[in-house]
Formats: sequence, structure tokens, C-alpha cells
Amino acid sequence: MGSLTRDEARQRIHGAGLRATAPRVAVLRLLSETEKPLSHSEVVEAMGGRDWDQATLYRNLVKLADVELARVASKVGGVARYEAREAGESAHVHPHFCCKTCGAVECLPEAKLSVSVARRWNRSVKASELQLIGECPDCLAAQKSRRGPRSRKRRG
Repeated sequence: MGSLTRDEARQRIHGAGLRATAPRVAVLRLLSETEKPLSHSEVVEAMGGRDWDQATLYRNLVKLADVELARVASKVGGVARYEAREAGESAHVHPHFCCKTCGAVECLPEAKLSVSVARRWNRSVKASELQLIGECPDCLAAQKSRRGPRSRKRRG
């Protein structure tokens, strides 16, 4: 998603039936301009010296997710990571890879999901999530370089 102007963020927030408060606008703009989903603590850090406390920022993340202006992209290790949703964006129907070392979250759109739900559950199921958890290629490469080349033992 591209970066939103203040006016665009205000319009989207108003359109969702919320008041466009300064912290809410700032949080939505931050989520829209980042490359990866952010945890609450990353949002707090990114907001830096602003006068908003952690609780205010957390409540705004949750409220933006409630009205579908944002979504929780990952919950690896019990840490929710949020990303902005584009206007009119359809359901996110592909799995995500979540690195348990660095916290990176990547969409895996090439992975196809097919779910069959029994007829009695059709109206009950509103969404689904699939997360693949492990270590991303960058973290694996960093581990390998820290270990160095493996020396072979000579026999004989």
C-alpha cells in the first residue's frame, strides 16, 4: 500500500464511521507507508517523541482493525503485527510466512489455499488465517555465516 496523505487518512477514517483523531490518523498513515506489518511496540517506537501514550496507540490499532482499515497479519509468539488495508481490498486469502527470529512477515500469494467447509458451517465462517512459521532466508543465511565454513575431518 502506498503512503496516505493526512486528508486521505481522515477521509478513510470518517468513511469507516470513526472520528479522525490525530493519533488515529498518524497510526493509519504509518501502517500505510511501512513495508512490513508492525507490532504495537514498533508503532510506539516509530511514533517516537509524540505525546501519545502506549495505551492510546494500542487502542487505535485495535479500533482500525475493528473497522477493517487495518488487519492483524501475524500473531507469531503472541505478538500481533498490524498492516493497513487498501480501500475496497478483498479478503486476504493466502498464507503468510512469519520469521520467529526477526519477526518479518511475508505474504505468500503463490501458495494456493483450498478449504471445504461443511454446509452447516458456511454462514459461520467469516475469515481464515494460515501462518507458516520458521526462519526467513535472511536469518538462515546470517546463522550460516556466523558458523563459518564447516571443516571436514580427515580420516586416516
